[in-house]
Amino acid sequence: MAQQESGQGGVSPARMAGYLAAAIAFAVFGLVLAQLERVSGSAILFDLDWAPSLGIGFSFLLDPLALVFAALISGIGGLIFIYATGYMGGHPQFGRFVLFLFLFMLSMLGLVLARDLITLFVFWELTSLTSYLLIGFAHDDPRARRNALQAMLVTASGGLALLAGFILIGTAAGSYDLAVILQGGGLQQSPLYGAILVLVLLGAFTKSAQIPFHFWLPNAMAAPTPVSAYLHSATMVKAGVYLLARLHPLLSGTDGWEVSLTLAGGVTALFASVIALRQRDLKQMLAWTTLMALGVLVLMLAQDTAAALTAAIAFLIIHALYKAALFMVVGAVDHATGTRDVRALRGLRRGMPLTAVLALLAAGSMAGLPPFSGWIGKELLYTGAIPLLVPLLLVSNALIFAVAGGVALRPFFGPPPGDLPSGALPSGALPHEPGWQLLLGPLLLGGAGLLFGLMPGLLQPLLDAVLRGFGLDHAAGLHLWAGGSLPLVLSLATFALGSLLFLAAPRLRAQGEGPRLADRLWDRLLEVFAAIAAWQTRVIQSGRLSRYLVISFTTLALVLGVTLAARRPALAIQPDAPLSLWLIAAFTIGGAGLALTPHSRIANIAGIGTVGIGVALIFLIFGAPDVAMTQLMVESLAAVLFGIALLRLPGLSERRSPGRRALHWLISGAAGLAVTLLLLAITAHPPDRQLATWFEENAFTRAHGLNIVNVILVDFRAFDTFGELTVVLLAAIGASALLKRRIGGARR
Repeated sequence: MAQQESGQGGVSPARMAGYLAAAIAFAVFGLVLAQLERVSGSAILFDLDWAPSLGIGFSFLLDPLALVFAALISGIGGLIFIYATGYMGGHPQFGRFVLFLFLFMLSMLGLVLARDLITLFVFWELTSLTSYLLIGFAHDDPRARRNALQAMLVTASGGLALLAGFILIGTAAGSYDLAVILQGGGLQQSPLYGAILVLVLLGAFTKSAQIPFHFWLPNAMAAPTPVSAYLHSATMVKAGVYLLARLHPLLSGTDGWEVSLTLAGGVTALFASVIALRQRDLKQMLAWTTLMALGVLVLMLAQDTAAALTAAIAFLIIHALYKAALFMVVGAVDHATGTRDVRALRGLRRGMPLTAVLALLAAGSMAGLPPFSGWIGKELLYTGAIPLLVPLLLVSNALIFAVAGGVALRPFFGPPPGDLPSGALPSGALPHEPGWQLLLGPLLLGGAGLLFGLMPGLLQPLLDAVLRGFGLDHAAGLHLWAGGSLPLVLSLATFALGSLLFLAAPRLRAQGEGPRLADRLWDRLLEVFAAIAAWQTRVIQSGRLSRYLVISFTTLALVLGVTLAARRPALAIQPDAPLSLWLIAAFTIGGAGLALTPHSRIANIAGIGTVGIGVALIFLIFGAPDVAMTQLMVESLAAVLFGIALLRLPGLSERRSPGRRALHWLISGAAGLAVTLLLLAITAHPPDRQLATWFEENAFTRAHGLNIVNVILVDFRAFDTFGELTVVLLAAIGASALLKRRIGGARR
């Protein structure tokens, strides 16, 4: 698969697009980091009106938390673009791939920088859409299409729940502006808090693949390796974590928050780390460890102590660095050997010594070894965890230690490789080092992991600034050596248990890759939905116009009837109305009865015209002669057109049974009565003249017209009028084509 994705050649336009995207990403990275000192004091705000009447703005916010995520997205994104150019720059559709990946990066940047909740939601759903395009990039592969659709449906469904949660937050806080909401205190005392919490957690857990929504994330490995490296380190899966961190001051501190996040994060971390050790595909091993990391991050965000929140933000950065590097290393191995099966790979250091060093560099941080930053992250996790969760973290970290050994040691050490399963290399031949594009990312990211381990003070100011956003004075201290303490003892226990698990890993892999119950349940759920949709289509979409009308008017009558019965509104009944109105009503009702004549189209047309004339008379009595004239002209023209059309239609014959005819009468009467009662209920209240007054004041001064109705149609709502005319014209063209249709050579 990797060979099909890669290619050779000069700097083609598609490759240039990859390098250009990388340059833009690095420019954003530099611009974001340049604001570090400024945002440490106060956030940078940008606002543009979007829907001011709804209190919604296209607004952005750069504070320390947003800066951390934006720096990871843009910095790692630039390296991913360079990596992708070397990895699959020869792909015939690489230009399309760069476009999708660039849009994905912009969507993630918009998400973490969004200041308005609705703006955040828009970018939230854009990440689902663009990730769908990336995961399903190999669109000729049914597995890629299936997994892409699964990822989009799961995350987009959570997004709909999140939208409902945002609307409730806006209702409770009186604003959708995060800068305003965060300054107003938490929502823990709001009566809407319970609903908000459930909806927000649904959105965050689906995006960050917490159990039971975890199954889409390993399946996303159907994407090309550059996508996997980007999605699992700094972007898509971290969006849910960002949301929890962003709303932490608003929602944390309650039993619901702590129990939900602790339970979901703890179960996800332990389950994912166990399954990761049983995987045979290197990408799958890394994918499941991403799940473990996400679980740990959620676990830490359940608390509100400085130690736990510092551990969450520090581990977020550390994980992004080593996970992107390891995915790139795995891609380089796949590129060179044609396989990712850990059972078939060994001794690659002889042909790929630099890649082996880079793998050890990144895996050292993943395993939590000193002096890498992963060591500091692990110590922080042990310090910030509540005592009840320490055993869980110990087992999870030991399992990840074993997985790190499986990724960095087994493929590169041991005897030379034999014949590889894919036949990518001749028998006995050694793989070679990949190009610089595939090595630059692991080198810089692995080096950053080592640098932050040796000099943790580089991250301390940033973490202090982020923690102030959580309402704390400063972050917990970062130290490569914190002296003899319980976290040190736990770290040593982690290494010992992890070493044993590393040695036992081959036997665990021989037992299979683990249960996929949730994945199978998802397929079954889609099958049930498809069956329900097929049944519903057979019932509703019968192809018979009479059934469509029965269903539509029955629904209308039921909805209006139930609403009126529940609310019991006052009705504007005027028994002392003038005699002229009663005569017009009788005239109109008579026309309606004439329209129901079953065997004469002429009588039907005459009845419909009579009803129209009655309506015109009502307009005339109430002082709208122009509208009455328009109504009369329309009715006259309609009668003429209907009469012409009758010449081409066959004679009428009643085919309904008496029972069906009675049913149709009942439905029609119920719908008509419901609409009548609704109009009486509406007219019982004085009209809101705000809009009418505005048109009265502006019709002449702005549109230079005295006839307000005409001014509205021609000036204020000109596009609506144009659209209506277009619809009428298209309907006329369609009717003309239908009337001219020949069936069997005969004109009908």
